[in-house]
Amino acid sequence: MEMRLKTIELSGFKSFAKKTTLEFASRITAIVGPNGSGKSNVAEAFRFVLGEQSMKSMRSRRGEDLIWNGSPAAPRAGRASVRLVFDNSDRVLDLDFDQAALERVVHHGGENEYVLNGSQVRLRDIAGLLAGANIGASGHHIISQGEADRILSAPFPLRREMVEDALGLTAYLYKREEAERKLQKTGENIREVESLRRELVPHLKFLGSQVKKIEQAQTLQGELSRQYAEYLSSERAYLQYTQNTLKENRELPESELRELNKKVEHLRKALDKKQDVESGELVELEARGRAARAAREKLGRELGRVEGEISAHTRLAGESGGISAKEARQFGEQVLALAESSRLTDIMALAREFLQKISRFMHSGGAEKFEEEKNRLERELLRLASEELEISESTASMRKKMESENEANRAAERELFAAMARRSELESIFSGVRAQEELLARECERFKEELREAAALLGRDALAYEEHAVFDDEPRGAQEERRRKIERLKIRLEESGTAGAEDVLREHQETTERDQFLARELTDLAKSAQSLRELIGDLTATLETRFKDGIEKINKEFDAFFKILFGGGTASLAMIKEKKLKRGAPEAESEENDKEEDVEVEEGIDIVISLPHKRIKGLHMLSGGERALTSIALIFAMSQVNPPPFLILDETDAALDEANSRRYGDMLENLAKKSQLILITHNRETMSRASALYGVTMGGDGVSKLLSVKFEEAVAVAK
Repeated sequence: MEMRLKTIELSGFKSFAKKTTLEFASRITAIVGPNGSGKSNVAEAFRFVLGEQSMKSMRSRRGEDLIWNGSPAAPRAGRASVRLVFDNSDRVLDLDFDQAALERVVHHGGENEYVLNGSQVRLRDIAGLLAGANIGASGHHIISQGEADRILSAPFPLRREMVEDALGLTAYLYKREEAERKLQKTGENIREVESLRRELVPHLKFLGSQVKKIEQAQTLQGELSRQYAEYLSSERAYLQYTQNTLKENRELPESELRELNKKVEHLRKALDKKQDVESGELVELEARGRAARAAREKLGRELGRVEGEISAHTRLAGESGGISAKEARQFGEQVLALAESSRLTDIMALAREFLQKISRFMHSGGAEKFEEEKNRLERELLRLASEELEISESTASMRKKMESENEANRAAERELFAAMARRSELESIFSGVRAQEELLARECERFKEELREAAALLGRDALAYEEHAVFDDEPRGAQEERRRKIERLKIRLEESGTAGAEDVLREHQETTERDQFLARELTDLAKSAQSLRELIGDLTATLETRFKDGIEKINKEFDAFFKILFGGGTASLAMIKEKKLKRGAPEAESEENDKEEDVEVEEGIDIVISLPHKRIKGLHMLSGGERALTSIALIFAMSQVNPPPFLILDETDAALDEANSRRYGDMLENLAKKSQLILITHNRETMSRASALYGVTMGGDGVSKLLSVKFEEAVAVAK
């Protein structure tokens, strides 16, 4: 393996109060020092920076215990940090950098930070990166004093995990665990999406019923649009036709009427020329007679008013034998009826009678203040009556005189009367046309109102009538039938209760799209779950294959190392399966643990050994030294099969005698061909195999210090 451990830097970590850097420029580096000097803190620093979470394995109770606690010579540190630098030019670590610097920092309070090449990362990122380089979480590459026996005493399942880690299967395990987490998360997402879809079902069903109503309303609206198009187009055509017809009916009579007016004027002028002076006088007399009659009628009304006043005064004064108001009114009526008969003698007789009564009334003490006015009116009335009588007689005489002259004008008059009659006829036609025009105006206004209402109901669709075909020669009653249909359709449309249809349709579309999206999500999630299950199956198959092959390789190396250390015998790993009662199963069913539903099977690893010249067949029968040699043989065997980039051995050789120390040293040199070795040791033989030696000492201030020493110095320092 080409990736090389370059340096480790400790700052404020446990007894290393000051920044301390160890360089690893050779394949085997030994760290020596007396007991209590802090040399084993170097191994724990490796555990710390590589992500160890167990405080017990770092001989602490909490994270703060890893920070230099201070002494009179060196103040308390604010934090503890360890920085590890790798040469990554061969890209064993999955980073596109030639150098990988990994740092972990712990603060007071226990907060941890992980930094990779200057960028803060998560512990999971660190674990995944290291697993790819066979630096697993079980710490098989860091064996501290007293922990060499851990693999021997570990339970069967845990021992399997340690072997999987040593075989470099951690990356596959991480992938499988990640896939299982994703599968679990996918299952949760599937259940969540299914729950969301179930929640959408009733609302979507309700919206569907609303949409159905809206579609029915849209059908009605379509029919209404069609009926409106027919109605409006026909109505427009009818109005245009009627308007044109009325225009024609007006234009033709207007021309004829203009000609008639000219003709009447011409005939009148011709007749006027034929009229002699007597005709003009007759007209004048008639005019005077009309004027006199009008003046007399007015004077009679004035006289009646005065008489009314006198009558009122007479009533107040009581009966005096004079004229009463009733008599005065009767007299006024008689005077008017003479005026009509134009008999002057009758008028004079009535006047004399009236004057006599007036005289009596005045002598009786009646309304004296009206006497003068009344006398004046009576005199004027007599004068007008006389004048009117005179005019009437003159008019009658003039008419008789003119009768003989009228025969010559009869033909012209008949022509004039015919023209005037035709003019009257045309004026009557015009009156009918004007009435029809007024009706047309009302119908046009109603058309505009119906068009506005159609636009309110149909929007721009209301304009479709402009391009609609018109039925020729259609009876007017067809329009009324269409209007009734339109009214019925509007009522049905209003009763459909589809107010806010756009919002409902939009919500239905959005909800449908949401449901379809969730359905696609379910499909995608199901595919993802299937892919994850297939991936888990593939990873499991790969793990089983590689684990089985790895066990065979480990057994070969294990047996070889075991024979070297013990001078014979056999050693191997064996796969076993254990059945145990499922958690939560009733005790009463414990005897029925042959039932699949009550038991679960755990796979693990057993260690089978046989010492030479002894009947020892189990680990429990080994002595302490024999257990140490067995664990070393197994650890070295696992390291040979899938070598880690580095291997830290913390006084794993403490229990070896001189002969076994030499064998141990030979094994170290063999291991160094595949992994960098960092050895923390007191053993002279082990020190002799190292190319670089560091000595760790501790003064009275409790601070660990690092020295680069030669072999002879290392032996002295170790003591």
